[in-house]
Order: sequence, then structure tokens, then C-alpha cells
Amino acid sequence: MKVLITGGAGFIGSHLAEKYLDLGAEVYIIDNLSTGSLANIKPLQEDGDHAGRLHVKIDTIMKHNAMLELVGTCDVVIHMAAAVGVLYILDNPLQSIITNIQGTEKVLELCNKFKKKVMIASSSEVYGKHMHAPLVETDNIIFGPSTKFRWAYAASKLMDEFIALAYCRNRKLPVIIVRFFNTVGPRQTGRYGMVIPRFVNQALKNEPITVYGDGSQTRTFTHVKDVVEAIVKLVETPEALGEVINIGGMEEVSIKSLAERIKELTGSTSEVVFIPYESAFTKDFEDMLRRVPSMDKLRQLIGWQPTTTLDDILMSVIEYYRVRCIS
Repeated sequence: MKVLITGGAGFIGSHLAEKYLDLGAEVYIIDNLSTGSLANIKPLQEDGDHAGRLHVKIDTIMKHNAMLELVGTCDVVIHMAAAVGVLYILDNPLQSIITNIQGTEKVLELCNKFKKKVMIASSSEVYGKHMHAPLVETDNIIFGPSTKFRWAYAASKLMDEFIALAYCRNRKLPVIIVRFFNTVGPRQTGRYGMVIPRFVNQALKNEPITVYGDGSQTRTFTHVKDVVEAIVKLVETPEALGEVINIGGMEEVSIKSLAERIKELTGSTSEVVFIPYESAFTKDFEDMLRRVPSMDKLRQLIGWQPTTTLDDILMSVIEYYRVRCIS
């Protein structure tokens, strides 16, 4: 099988490429390295068992001719390329919207041309300001006002879903949409506001662990290895076509407790410090106070549930940064 992964040099994309290579697939990656990194895929390029089956193109998904050749070559497309991270979105709202909506439009247009199966990566962000749990794929959407650019990412990912479902319904394109809930693990960077690598780096350096707000907001976290396992199974599941599916963890934790847990696991002398949102972000920021997924649909489709505990997730990130001493 030949698999195209857009954004394949990114955090999740590189792990997905590794998984498919381990399964014997031929993997094609396109990435403009705006948030991805060649360091993520360098070990794959240097692996003798993988190198001949890995093809990397440093380019943008906006380039029609480059994408035309790649989509035409491959059997399935997994569209991971997107603007990611709260800080990146707030700093680059226009480019983020263009990348997420126009980029997905181009991917879907070409997949439709060749009738290639495509998985679209969406986000738990699309649920917006819900406080109940668990969040079900059929829940209503509650966003803040358009003057708060915090919601630009969520709205753009929701539009991606609408476009993909329209192709599925009107053009019979085989589409799967997955909503990721805080995927974490080795290779993830805290550069764009990702909370666990940011906390881990601060703890390892014995710097203040900075919690935004009062820390009562809660999340679940999923190890990237569990996530790519679910992706591979969904791609192979005919019943997943035309569906929107949550992929997330089941252990809800407050951000305050998360910071304390990381401090304990690292043996850090760091102080946990609380920073008001208005001091940490621009006026365009609003937080989601709770985000917990329903996993019923995913279990029904592929019998999957995460196997990595939160402490094991945290230790995998801690060990990764300990060895590399990177920020």
C-alpha cells in the first residue's frame, strides 16, 4: 500500500509514517516545515529497512502540481497538515485560516479527482465551550464571538469537516474525519503552547511551572502510539467512511494536578505558578474549561481504547526531553 501523509514531518504525522513503514507500506510525506521538523523523520530516513520506502517532499499542500502527482500515486491520503497550537493560531490568524480551509479544499479536490480514500484530521476544538462530559460527535457546537480569534482554528476545522462531508455525500468520496483530543508523546514541542512538553521542560530545568488561569480546567491526554494505532485501524474499516470520530483519552485531569504530577515525576524543585490568562495571551484568547471525549463510537467501530496511562504518557515525554535536553 502507498500512503500519503500531509504534514508528515509533524509530531503525529511522523509517528504515523513510522507506523506505516513498520507495516511494510510505502510512505510519501509532504510538509513545508512550518511547524514540522526534519529531525522528526531523520531516523526513518536513516533506517535501512525504511529508507527505500520513504519519500519526502518539502513543499506546501497549496502547490497543485506537487499534490497532483502525490495523490495520484498513493492509495490513501491522511491529511494532517494544518496550522496547530494556540500560540501559533493567535499570532498567525489569517495564515492559519487559509492553511486549514484552502489546504483541505485542495486535498479533497484532488482526492476526488482520483477517488482516493482520505482521512481528515480535525480537532476537539470544534466542540467549543461545552462544559458537559463526555463530548459526543453529534453534540451541538458552541463557539465564542468572531472578535475572539481563539475560535478561528475551531471554526476552520469545523469548515474542513463540512467540506469533507459534502464531498462524501455529493461526490461519493470515501472520507473519514477524526477529532483528536490532546495527543501527546515524544517529538511534541511546547513551542506553540502544547501544555505537557512545556511543563516537562520547565520542570526539568527547575523553572517555574506556569499554569494559565487557576488550573481548574480539565483535559484528557492520549499517547501518540495509541492514536496512530486507531488511525490505521479506521482507514481499514469500511464502516468508518462518512463518519466523524473522536480519538482521545479517558483519564480526566485538571491542569493544576497535571503540573503537580509532572513536578513529582521529574523530582523537580520547580514552583507551580498561576498566570492570569490576560497576562499570558492576547485579548483574543478564551479557554475551554473542560474537554473529555466519548469513546463509544470508536470502540464500536474498531474495538479500540487507549492502553497508555497518564503517568506512562508523562514518563515517555519526560525521558524524551531528559535525553535530548531540548526545549
